[in-house]
Amino acid sequence: MGDVSEVAIARAASEAPSRRRAHVRRAVGLGLVWTFVLGNAAGIFWLWANGGNLSTTTTGEALTSVARITGLLSAYMALIQVILLARLPVLERLVGFDRLTVWHRWNGHATIDLVVAHVFFSVWGYALMDKFSIGKEISTMIWGGIYPGMIVATIGTALLLAVVATSYVIVRRRLRYEWWYAVHLLAYAGIALAWFHQIPTGNELVLDTVAADYWRALYVATIAIIVGFRVVVPVVNGFRYRLRVAEVVEEGPGVVSVRIEGRRLDRLHARAGQFFLWRFLTRGRWATAHPFSLSEAPDGRSLRITVKALGDHTAKLGSLPVGTRVLAEGPFGVFTDSLRRRSKRLLIAGGIGITPVRALVESSTGDDVVIYRALRDDELVLRQELEELGVDAHYVVGDHAAPGGELLLSPEHLHELVPDLAERDVYVCGPPRMTDFAVRNVRAAGVPRRYIHVERFAL
Repeated sequence: MGDVSEVAIARAASEAPSRRRAHVRRAVGLGLVWTFVLGNAAGIFWLWANGGNLSTTTTGEALTSVARITGLLSAYMALIQVILLARLPVLERLVGFDRLTVWHRWNGHATIDLVVAHVFFSVWGYALMDKFSIGKEISTMIWGGIYPGMIVATIGTALLLAVVATSYVIVRRRLRYEWWYAVHLLAYAGIALAWFHQIPTGNELVLDTVAADYWRALYVATIAIIVGFRVVVPVVNGFRYRLRVAEVVEEGPGVVSVRIEGRRLDRLHARAGQFFLWRFLTRGRWATAHPFSLSEAPDGRSLRITVKALGDHTAKLGSLPVGTRVLAEGPFGVFTDSLRRRSKRLLIAGGIGITPVRALVESSTGDDVVIYRALRDDELVLRQELEELGVDAHYVVGDHAAPGGELLLSPEHLHELVPDLAERDVYVCGPPRMTDFAVRNVRAAGVPRRYIHVERFAL
């Protein structure tokens, strides 16, 4: 064991400079991203102020002025939301899937809040200026023909509200993933319809051709990014790598592994811990893409994913015909060795979250300990493979609601399983509730937040 520790320490020391450089590059990249985002936001405020919106004299004018800035900002943040959905590799590498998901959620909330504020202040302001009731003003706006694009704007707003409604956890649990995915595609339609209202109606854009051209450029750039990275790149890579299903293996109740082979897969530069968006080109599956992590360290010859049946799509993967063509977007995610800061590491997996952990263990030469959390023994998929890899693994099985279960993965339990926990990087992967619980207890056990790296498995 002493020799192994010395090798791990020496390896960590030799890799430290490259990791520091990676952190510096990431910090610089994030700085550039925020500079671009905030710079455009400042430009939008300038356009609004330059359009005379600060020189209002009546309450109605002040309210419509507020409506204009909330409308401009909501349109801008909606375009950002689309970019966040585009799965840009550069953003994935800089930010990571978990943080990008948080950004997407909060930006979505802000976008819809601004849309609602824009509608509210517009109706109120114009009702005061026109001396109409609220109901008459709404009818005049939509059906009066005075304001171009109001009907499509109303439809677009309704579509965005539908997307928000399906985003609540309780609703998503009642919907099939395929329906949830399809409804979220309506976000694109809602934003597209906003174009037909914003450009011909926006006060700043009607009076200023430069401002109108600026907004057109934002929309065109967003469309180019979406088409390029969500359509062109996957199709080109489909012809380039010729991915096909090579093998489907049942790993346990409701769990299958799918091996995908192709050509020149080393050029994907995939790493253990990353995931792809997989689209299987067979009947009933080609229309949707699902994120699945690699469950083996990539070797340049094939890629393997291990999937648990959690919905209609995943339940049918066991019947995939060998030879099925596959389109893959990725690799994505920063849940890799590049996050590692210490020579020793603890990897905590919950349920099917074992897949990237198993791949990380396979590619590691350092001092790793695995804690595998499950409710029942039959949910410990890939257990045999972990044992064959020779990793120090602890299997924590049971229900927190059962007597004594409240102690599972408590700070005291973690110290009992891994006495040198405070000296390790900690990687956590699993369902959101499990990961939040594990992170909270790992921090309570004395591990600083900067040494904790998380990947949440959720739709």
